[in-house]
Amino acid sequence: MVEPFTGRDEEGKVIILTLLSREHAVLIGEPGTAKSAMIRRVSELLNAKFFSYLLTRFTEPSELFGPIDIKALEEGRYVRMISGKLPSAEIAFLDEIFKANSAILNALNTLLQERVLYDGYCEIAVPLWSLFGASNEVPEETELLAFYDRFLVKHFLKPVPENLWKDLLDKAWALEKGLYYNEARRSEIVMDMKELRKLHEAVLEVDLEPVKHKLTKLFAAFESRGIHISDRRKGKTLKVVASNAVLEGRSKAQEQDLLVLKYVVPKDWDELEKVNTVLSEELKTPYKYLKELNEIKTNLQELLNYVVSLQPVESKYVDYRFKQFMKDLEITRERVASIAVETQDRAVQRVVEEVLNLIEQISSIIKKRLP
Repeated sequence: MVEPFTGRDEEGKVIILTLLSREHAVLIGEPGTAKSAMIRRVSELLNAKFFSYLLTRFTEPSELFGPIDIKALEEGRYVRMISGKLPSAEIAFLDEIFKANSAILNALNTLLQERVLYDGYCEIAVPLWSLFGASNEVPEETELLAFYDRFLVKHFLKPVPENLWKDLLDKAWALEKGLYYNEARRSEIVMDMKELRKLHEAVLEVDLEPVKHKLTKLFAAFESRGIHISDRRKGKTLKVVASNAVLEGRSKAQEQDLLVLKYVVPKDWDELEKVNTVLSEELKTPYKYLKELNEIKTNLQELLNYVVSLQPVESKYVDYRFKQFMKDLEITRERVASIAVETQDRAVQRVVEEVLNLIEQISSIIKKRLP
């Protein structure tokens, strides 16, 4: 079995699943959520041929697919100069992808599905592995829906939460300094496209029989909630499920792999909430524990901010509140410890550790205040 290729953050996981399944993804979120930076970084780590472009209604096909070779045309040959353009890329990123005009959309449709560029008089087979599109919003126009459906993986990005703003500032400043002082430095390659292809072959060998029955039940549950999935997407979902199994280092799919449906099924933010609810109800997986732990973590982060703000305040009431907080923290600690016993899932154990560290951080502040 191929060694698992793992990532800790959710955005990283979405990108890895897309690459392992050799599919395409669209990232939806407000401007400034580092969509293009993530994909560029991944292409550098894979040493992949990369192409990136910002689309508008006025973007010409030649800007993406390359200009016509005038000299060849004078000789009666129709040739595109594709070097450095989308047809020569292995990983591509197209920003504001739903603002493309109909000529570009038609070409991208076949390029995404068949990895062939139909160019008037000829067909150009392209080496494209995965194309990542980005948009600030979900398309509403009817003519864009079929194109939107070509992206098997969809991920809805949120801005960095308030409790991580300091980390955001630190990393943004470090990035600015790195760009200034090391503009020519290239990222260290972690694997190449040949190794990625081997991982994809491992995906195609995953045993999916253990989850097919449950998957069809989930499809029915989604339909009952008014969430329709096209037949094409139903079939291709298996690739992402298998990719998650490989990511976890397994050659046989398990029920927990079906959690990736949250990246495949929803069309918009509303459906995302419905899909998460269905998965929480239907799957006997670590999902319910992760959901509970993340809620606890959010509450603890708010409590930490509150405790820090009260720390310099000399008051009997504050002392009383701190004592109450300590009791609540002990109850929370016991619940988190019980979750750690109930499941040995690695993702759950990571969050358990994060929550316990947060509890210890708050407790240490309170203990310094109390006699």
